[in-house]
Amino acid sequence: MIGDHSEDRNDGAETAPDAWFGNRRVAATDKGALVRAVFDSVAGRYDLMNDLMSGGVHRLWKAALIDWLAPHGAPELLDLAGGTGDVALRVLARAPRARVLVADLNERMLAVGRDRAIDRGMLDGLDYLVCDAEALPLATRRFDACTIAFGLRNVTRIAPALAEIHRVLKPGGRFLCLEFSTVVLPGLAQLYDAYSFRVLPALGARVARDREAYQYLVDSIRRFPPQDALADLMRAAGFDQVRYRNLSGGIAAIHSGWRI
Repeated sequence: MIGDHSEDRNDGAETAPDAWFGNRRVAATDKGALVRAVFDSVAGRYDLMNDLMSGGVHRLWKAALIDWLAPHGAPELLDLAGGTGDVALRVLARAPRARVLVADLNERMLAVGRDRAIDRGMLDGLDYLVCDAEALPLATRRFDACTIAFGLRNVTRIAPALAEIHRVLKPGGRFLCLEFSTVVLPGLAQLYDAYSFRVLPALGARVARDREAYQYLVDSIRRFPPQDALADLMRAAGFDQVRYRNLSGGIAAIHSGWRI
């Protein structure tokens, strides 16, 4: 991520039969299994690691996502890469009559999310689906909104995933993506690079007992398209009124687009 590494970024339009898995080129057909293995390893401690890595700031970023979405009434929402349910539970807290389909490539992450919802007594309004974001087994024009938080960088190809998201939204439906991005605050990039590449893998080794998983996560952040490039990919997928907001100096960003 981090800093200006635009020459290394994933533009989302790969046509070669390989893909980036962190800093490694792998067969595109293998990336999904590799990503599943990463999240199988960290699922049980994923939420704890998010709090430790960000000092709890990820909670503020997700609150900003829900504020911008502003769910109300009884919308039908797709939460892609929904994993442990953070975003879905926040949506239901704001709009109790909403129906949220939590979809994720990783069954263990969804199991953690189901258990978390049950522990909180939230049994209504939630459904779960194991699926690939690039080939959603869902009806066209079904959802009022779609969110994805810290998951788009893990797909094999960004452009097809965005096209699928656009397909399953109703006309007038909205897509919001919360993702790590490119630091824009002067002086912050170098500090963030040092923290990301030195501290996060070590923290992953100690807490999640998997240094390589968190090294992959850091490397995947570095290769993710910067803000304007992702906005362009969203427009190419058919989204209109595309905008983004930087969070914490660009460490993360929320992108918004509409299916008109």
